[in-house]
Amino acid sequence: MRYEKLDALRGMTFISMFFYHALWDVNYIFGHPMAWYSGLPGYIWQQSICITFIFLSGFCLRLGTHGLRRGIIVSLAGAAITALTARCLPEDIIIFGVLTLIGACMIILTILRRPMEKFPAWLGVILNLLLFIGLRSIGSGRIGFGAHTLQLPPQLYRNYLTAFFGFPFDGFYSTDYFPLLPWIFLFAAGFYLCQMVREGSRMRGLAKCDQPFRKFIGRHSLIFYLLHQPVIYAVLSLLFTGSVAV
Repeated sequence: MRYEKLDALRGMTFISMFFYHALWDVNYIFGHPMAWYSGLPGYIWQQSICITFIFLSGFCLRLGTHGLRRGIIVSLAGAAITALTARCLPEDIIIFGVLTLIGACMIILTILRRPMEKFPAWLGVILNLLLFIGLRSIGSGRIGFGAHTLQLPPQLYRNYLTAFFGFPFDGFYSTDYFPLLPWIFLFAAGFYLCQMVREGSRMRGLAKCDQPFRKFIGRHSLIFYLLHQPVIYAVLSLLFTGSVAV
């Protein structure tokens, strides 16, 4: 069964991301900076997009039956983006971007799906959201809540493998960096929320949505994600330089 409201939400989030990335190119590639975009408003916008995508991906994983295959496909797409940016835009390379994260989360949670489903869904949502919030500063060497934080040993921050898990080494750089920690816990919170909704027999409310354009984008979001940046770059090249850079 297709849950059209989930497709529409994914499509709406993609549209928001499309315009966010367009302005990113305007700011950082074509040299027309906007103070608000580089400040708090831009950060809130960016976080709203990635949090929705990752949480929704976890929610939808609970509905599917081919999580391992989908996870491998998304992971390969993430690797392709890394290879492409390394070749064409090395100064804006993407290492461990959002697709790499979502693919890894799909694979891990599919493997752990049976024991996870035995855990109370409401408690799974709460614990995973607390872990996500508590580990938000792990990349900066600290974990905890507010003033109650713990400094982590610098030995954890060593290489690309540790960066994948959430411990980036000195000098690590990626324009789109989503490590496993803390983001896997947001993904898992989405997984458990879906379990709660299903246990409460509320899934029928997500079945129908009269938003064909957003639903179409949501159903094919991976393809649109892979294509949107080249399209944006080509259009902006025409606008700002009069030609398409290759």
